[in-house]
Amino acid sequence: MQGLKSLRYLWQKSPGWRQFVNGVAIVGSASLCLLLLPMRLPGTVLLGIAPNWLLIWVVTWSIKRSVLQGAIAGITLGLIQDGMTAHNPTHVFGLMMVGILTARLQKQRYLQEDFISVALIVFAMTIMVETIATLQFGFLGEATTYTFGLPLEKLAEVWQHHQQIALISAVISSLWAPVIYYPLNHWWTTTRFLGTR
Repeated sequence: MQGLKSLRYLWQKSPGWRQFVNGVAIVGSASLCLLLLPMRLPGTVLLGIAPNWLLIWVVTWSIKRSVLQGAIAGITLGLIQDGMTAHNPTHVFGLMMVGILTARLQKQRYLQEDFISVALIVFAMTIMVETIATLQFGFLGEATTYTFGLPLEKLAEVWQHHQQIALISAVISSLWAPVIYYPLNHWWTTTRFLGTR
């Protein structure tokens, strides 16, 4: 009990300690999402498609942040994801748009903050990110063979697959969104509360 009191005292009286622990939580949770991204854990896959963990993290982060902070988070995680996968199509633009639009939604108070709202935001943002990736793949893909992207018949095939992939990815990501949202939201709410006492 004495140890808990001393930790609470340290938390309240030392802003440097608060920032360090919060930084560890931010980097740790984003790293966990990066590690989960290539994994296909049982129960998290629907027709071979797993949740977009980084998109869920960016939505969770951006809900209570400014547009600039949401954009920076999206750019940073997009660059890291590009480093883990192929750079074409890039993930930077899609995740940056997720951060910006989620922050703007909350600033305009279109949606309240609860599990259903977060799931709806993740659903819509996943469809947007998949569409951005498909556009990049269709118009900029296979640049070694074609100067301006894919031929029209290949582009039609890409768009046909896009609809299925986008919908499945949106459903599975929105279902798993609370797994990331709840603990991080609880942590950030608690740290704000303790920091103001």
